[in-house]
Amino acid sequence: MNVTDILLQKGLLTQEQSSAAVALHQAQGLRLDRALLQLRLVSETQLLEAMGTLLDIPLVNLADLTIDPETLRALPSKFVFRRRLVPIAKENGTLSVATSDAFDMNVFDDIRLLTGLNVKPLLAPAEEIEKLIKSHYGVGGDTIDEMVGTGEMAVVRETAESSEDLLEMAQEASVIKLVNEIIVEAINERASDIHIEPYEHQLSIRYRIDGVLQQASVPPQIHQFQAAIISRIKILASLNIAEKRLPQDGRIKFQIGGRQIDVRVSVIPMLFGEGIVLRILDKASVLFSLTDLGMDQDTFAAFKGLIARPHGIILVTGPTGSGKTTTLYAALNAIVGPDLKVLTVEDPVEYHLQGVNQIPVDHRVGMTFERGLRAILRHDPDVVMIGEIRDLETARAAIQAALTGHLVLSTLHTNDAASAPMRLMDMGIEPYLVSSTLIGTMAQRLVRKICVHCKAPQPPHAASCPADLVLAPGETIFHGAGCASCRQTGYRGRTGLYELLVMNDAVSEIIMERSPVSELIRVARANGLRLLREDGWLKVRRGMTTPDEVLNCTAV
Repeated sequence: MNVTDILLQKGLLTQEQSSAAVALHQAQGLRLDRALLQLRLVSETQLLEAMGTLLDIPLVNLADLTIDPETLRALPSKFVFRRRLVPIAKENGTLSVATSDAFDMNVFDDIRLLTGLNVKPLLAPAEEIEKLIKSHYGVGGDTIDEMVGTGEMAVVRETAESSEDLLEMAQEASVIKLVNEIIVEAINERASDIHIEPYEHQLSIRYRIDGVLQQASVPPQIHQFQAAIISRIKILASLNIAEKRLPQDGRIKFQIGGRQIDVRVSVIPMLFGEGIVLRILDKASVLFSLTDLGMDQDTFAAFKGLIARPHGIILVTGPTGSGKTTTLYAALNAIVGPDLKVLTVEDPVEYHLQGVNQIPVDHRVGMTFERGLRAILRHDPDVVMIGEIRDLETARAAIQAALTGHLVLSTLHTNDAASAPMRLMDMGIEPYLVSSTLIGTMAQRLVRKICVHCKAPQPPHAASCPADLVLAPGETIFHGAGCASCRQTGYRGRTGLYELLVMNDAVSEIIMERSPVSELIRVARANGLRLLREDGWLKVRRGMTTPDEVLNCTAV
């Protein structure tokens, strides 16, 4: 029997598909298992199960394993990286080794010679093995091993003083590969930022995933190549590699798997070298539709009604990193069309929107939000988006745009929806102008979603549930137990909490009287306003997030 016979028996392959794989195997000299994968006739897991049956080798789930560090040291890291396998257990003179290639029998002989141990082969998908290698041996570990092995890069690092030396270091193939691996790993892990931070005896690399910084798995020897890594990033971003005393900003464009990735680079001199933060701008991960943002039906309907109005100001409020720009982009995507002219003024333009005219702010030449807004009003727009209302001049320009029949979308830094009109008045805008132009304000926060792969019910305990989280008898809340898919955090992805204040006569009257924010909230709640915290508890009861996440980002 061969592997196709087993797949045929299991009903995973037809006779025609089997013949096609055999034909490719004979025509190109490919192994039959690889021909099956190349033709995508079966999944890798299905193929491994069939191979395990054929060769009597068990299939193992690496995601559920905890591996003893002593076991990992049984094989040299160079060998692990080169042969793409990993030791997972050592017991009674036998080393269990996970591989995705059961037919490479020579490798098991090599392991016996290297370790003096008997070898028990186990099968696992190549992707799982790759994740395990990166987790335990570090991203780019094979590249660093190669660089350490030659010794050349370490010597250059100690002696590099001139820009010529730095340039030569940064152009080394191994450095290029290492930097690429760090960035690609961040993108694969859905990171929004990469933080590269130099310390006296180490180089720290951290990824911000779902709003939380997490240490990247990199070998400790990476600090030896700090200068080379930083120089390579600066070259990619078209920055001056010889300038180490002043902050620099740049941009890198990548094409990865058919996706256009923009990376914003910020370099700042620090005590032990230059620190770098790379902001990953992945258009595919940010251009949500309104239905993807996590609004409940009532909030969604009300917000959709606001952006359909012909004129007025809509403000989205919240701290930095709360998803305000993503919400505005989703709103623009919902209304843009051939019958509307949409113009934006942004600092900077992070994502390019089809059908939208986008203008970048440039303070060096005097192109401010206020100046850009006044200029674009002469371009006959229907909808205007301002990246942020920061000062009185920009606020006045936005008010004027709304008064002259334009729909204006913008952001403002306030903690809740009710504080937005008060903030405009604090800037110097008259109350009657605020009440006549502002049609809605929405505060928002981002909370992490429970990982669907390890989601489990958690019985509510009085000690862990806040007093204002009221659960019905028998109602269950959920948490994430932690798995490989969520990096053992229990969370994967984020959703929004929303507090939408729609202006009406009662709210306008409060604004005209300059009443306190507390009075505005009281009146707004009587008219149906749901606070951020209440929207959070709604998502907790629906099993989307946890009480801890809601508590972390909302005030009582």
